[in-house]
Amino acid sequence: MIFAQAARIVMAATLCAGLAACGGSGRSSEGPDGSDMRPEVRRTTIWDALRSSENPNTTVGVNKYLWNASLEVLNFLPVQTVDPFTGVIQTGYGTPPGGGRSYRATIKIADPALDARSLKLSLQGPGGAAVEPGTVRAVEDAILTRARQLRIQDGRL
Repeated sequence: MIFAQAARIVMAATLCAGLAACGGSGRSSEGPDGSDMRPEVRRTTIWDALRSSENPNTTVGVNKYLWNASLEVLNFLPVQTVDPFTGVIQTGYGTPPGGGRSYRATIKIADPALDARSLKLSLQGPGGAAVEPGTVRAVEDAILTRARQLRIQDGRL
């Protein structure tokens, strides 16, 4: 009986100590003008990360005309990876119609504007061989021309 009473006293003391620790330091956090001087702490939860308030249609920074024109012009190349959020299309090796040399391409569309500066194209020959700048420029021009045609067809001029 004495042991049970001692256990209750120890338990009550532990609970009181725990509650006292939650009470804070007892100092006021008010400034001289009565405003709260504590910095605001922003707490995030897992639900904040999962809840997206942004419209997914506005988060993609890729021009759709350049994107579609790139896929159409280079349709003879097998697509390996596409990422519309970063604007990167990577292809495998393929031979253009009427050509004898195979190429692979990496296309980056860096801006939502229909502009030549938005399009970055890298072509490689077999074994990573360099491709003539004139060939790269001709493919870029074909993509840009097709993108303008798609925009005109869409009626957004």
